[in-house]
Parts: sequence; C-alpha cells; structure tokens
Amino acid sequence: MVAQHNFACAFARYRSVPLVLNQLVALGIATVTVLTCSAAAAHGIAGNRLFPGTLSFDDPAVSDEFAVTPSSVNRQAADGTAVADHGLSWQFMRLLAPNLAAVVGSGFIHRDWPQLQRNGFDTTTVSLKGLLYESDPHEVLLSAEMSWGIGGSGASAVGAIEPNIFQPSFYFGKGFGDLPDRLEWLRPFAVTGELAIEIPAVSRATILGVNSASSALIPIGYENVPILHWGFSIQYSTYYLTSRFTGGPPKQEPLNQLVPLVEFAFDSPRGKETIANISPGVAYAATTWQFAVEAVLPLNAVSGRGVGVRIQLLLFLDDLVPSLFGKPLLSQARGIQ
Repeated sequence: MVAQHNFACAFARYRSVPLVLNQLVALGIATVTVLTCSAAAAHGIAGNRLFPGTLSFDDPAVSDEFAVTPSSVNRQAADGTAVADHGLSWQFMRLLAPNLAAVVGSGFIHRDWPQLQRNGFDTTTVSLKGLLYESDPHEVLLSAEMSWGIGGSGASAVGAIEPNIFQPSFYFGKGFGDLPDRLEWLRPFAVTGELAIEIPAVSRATILGVNSASSALIPIGYENVPILHWGFSIQYSTYYLTSRFTGGPPKQEPLNQLVPLVEFAFDSPRGKETIANISPGVAYAATTWQFAVEAVLPLNAVSGRGVGVRIQLLLFLDDLVPSLFGKPLLSQARGIQ
C-alpha cells in the first residue's frame, strides 16, 4: 500500500520565464516525496476502481505502458484559421521507481487548411510523472507531472511551436465506491481530471499561416502566452454490476470491463477565448490492453466545427511483457528484488 500523505497544490499565474524555476524546484521536492512511497497503482487501479486511460488529457496512473492514438479533429490554428488535423500520436511511459516514471511522446499530423495540406511531426515531449497519493478504500489517485516540449522538434507547418514549452500538471481520480448504502446507485461513478499550465520559454514566436491571396504558407509573428489546460471526465464502471464485485476489498483486479465516459477539455490562453470540447465515448480494459473510442464535439465557435473522433490502443507493458517491464528500471539496474 502507498503511504498516506497530505498535499496542498496551488497554481499561480505565470507571466515570465524565470518563474519556471519555481516549478522545477517544486517538482524536485515532489519527486523526493514520491520516492518514499512503497508501491504503484498498476493500470490506474485504486481498490475496486479502474481509472481507464483518457484521450483528451492524461489520467492519474503511473505505470509501464504504451499508447497509440489515431485521431481526426477539427480545430482552430494559431493564426485563427479553421483546420482539420488527422494524425497519429503515441506515448511511452516507463517506471524508474515504484511511483516515478519517465514519459516520452510525439506524433505525426496531416493538416488540412481550406486552401492546402501539409504533413509533419508534432512536438516531442519528455516528462517525469509521479504518483503522489493513493487510497484504496476511498478509490483515490493523485499524481503530478513536469513536461518539456522540445523546441524545434516538430514541424511548424502542422502547428508545432518552435520555442521550448514547460508544463507542470496535476491529475486526480476519485471513485464513489465508498458511498453509503442509501447512495449505492452512485457507486459505479467516478471522476478524473487535469489541471496544467503551459509556459512558453519566450513571449514571441513565428508560426506558419495561410496567405489568403496566394494560398501559400507564410511566417506570421505570434504572441506566446501561458495556457491553462483543464478538464475532467465522468466515468461509469460496469464492474460494479457484475458478480465479481462483492462490496468489500477486491479479490482480483477490476479488469475486463467496459467504462462508458464523457470527457470535458478546456484550453484557456491568457487574454484569449477558451477552446472547449466535450467527448463522449467508451473504453474497454482487458488484462494486457485497453481500447477506447470517443467523439469530439466543440462547445463554442473558437473550438472549430463538425464532429471529430479519437481512438486509442493502450498496452499494459508490465503484464504484456513481464520479463522486460516486471519491475521499475532503477530497481533492475541495482539488482533489487
């Protein structure tokens, strides 16, 4: 079991790059705390609750996994033009210690402007993600992450910003399986969420936009501002409707189940209108993999038009290839049993 700790989390408004150092110091403190914990929550499991991998934002789990996500989404480009992005993103997470993981992710995008099309790689991101708190009786997971979007690693023609990006993030998951008997109909429900601040390394950058006269891409000056990424999901666990659920502590992992869910995702750039989407879908979690699909519906005009779709295949590497991912990487290097 993970040791019980209390954490207070606060996010300030970031207006200058030096404040990134405060987040790096905070991450170091959190990392030391995380390393004092004794075990990780495999596959995002807390008690009888499975928190499936979400597609609009990350989930609170810290484990060995690989995810690939094809998507077709309508959005607004940085120059204000409506575009359609069709692509494939991927993310690899490897446990370094029981509750600390290294994460790397990127993707490939085919971008459709009304006048032209372009292909290219998305920004590559590397991160450290740590599990901060777990409660099996109360079905709670809390985790934090510090990410670095590597400047220049993506193609500006598909919207990848040139400067470096730093992003501290906080994730939570809470299941309602601990509710009293009079509210037992609510026990299958759970919520997960994200709160993150994207901090650009420079305040001005150059992006590519469409010249309406020539239908060609031209460089455009762009103001980089901090962006607050926030969102939540509402989930329903069908495990609670099966005979495997006994009402007490689990006798086996709550895998092999469907989880209908609805995700709400918001991107709020400082001084600009919030981009908002709702994504209803369903996930199925097996013993070594998870498959999920959801629609992407804009909630306002700035979020684009039309319906998009995301699909995700998530592999639980510690169960799929236990000889390679059976225990944390640093434990293997030190020969810890």
